[in-house]
Amino acid sequence: MHKPEIAIALSKFELFAGWKPLKDIQSLFELNHLAKYMPKSGQFNDEDLRQVCKALLSAPAKEIAQTMKDLQAIPESQFGAHTYIPSLLGRLAKQYGEGDNGNLVAALLMNYMTLGPGDSVFVPQDSIHAYLEGDIVECMARSDNVINTGFCPAAERDSVELFGQALSFVPHSSEDSLLPRKKSDKGLNGKTDVYAPPISEFSVLCTTLGAGESETHKAILGPSLMIVTKGCGQMKFPENKTAELKEGYVFFVGQGVALDFVTDKGMAVFRAYAE
Repeated sequence: MHKPEIAIALSKFELFAGWKPLKDIQSLFELNHLAKYMPKSGQFNDEDLRQVCKALLSAPAKEIAQTMKDLQAIPESQFGAHTYIPSLLGRLAKQYGEGDNGNLVAALLMNYMTLGPGDSVFVPQDSIHAYLEGDIVECMARSDNVINTGFCPAAERDSVELFGQALSFVPHSSEDSLLPRKKSDKGLNGKTDVYAPPISEFSVLCTTLGAGESETHKAILGPSLMIVTKGCGQMKFPENKTAELKEGYVFFVGQGVALDFVTDKGMAVFRAYAE
């Protein structure tokens, strides 16, 4: 499924993205109540991770709920570097229900991350992720493909077998998911950063202006979508035209159009584009 995406935090943002390193997962599943989900081979590789994930997603709701309770009774110190797991399980149970299979998959197998405003993650195609809480700007390749097997009512879940076949099971650290922001040459006054994932479909500009500041976006060789996420101001474009900008306003900008931004009180603008 070709659905790469990025998420840029506007507030404190909590999410699950990608798999924990294999050694971390293997260590966690040595705990009581989890060994039954591990393969008997003695080794643990990407294919074993696939089988563990499918086993957790296929378990009955009552079994999931009991395993959740059993894990919350274990001292945090036994979870190694992941001491947050017991309290996180309690939180997920309240949010999604004790019997949701996604609770165990997310807490035990996936990287749990907390981002601050301006931080961003890149989720490659065929990768597992779940957004937990917070405000973001999200941009993804054009696609309506998504497979849900957790954090949703049972009637809305897709095939676990299909999920296991479609998903990539290459684990990585949470740091590998982070997408850095860099200064963009599209902004002529130095007030514009860019989030540029390693794909050709899109990049996202972020222009942040303080009171009385201005910025110019030079013409981009492709279409773009723009949203004002904070503050207010004005946008000037060719033929001496001006548009008012306020929080929540959205614009489509055609190819080859230069833009001038001005604000009296401050403003933040995000602009997704393709060239």
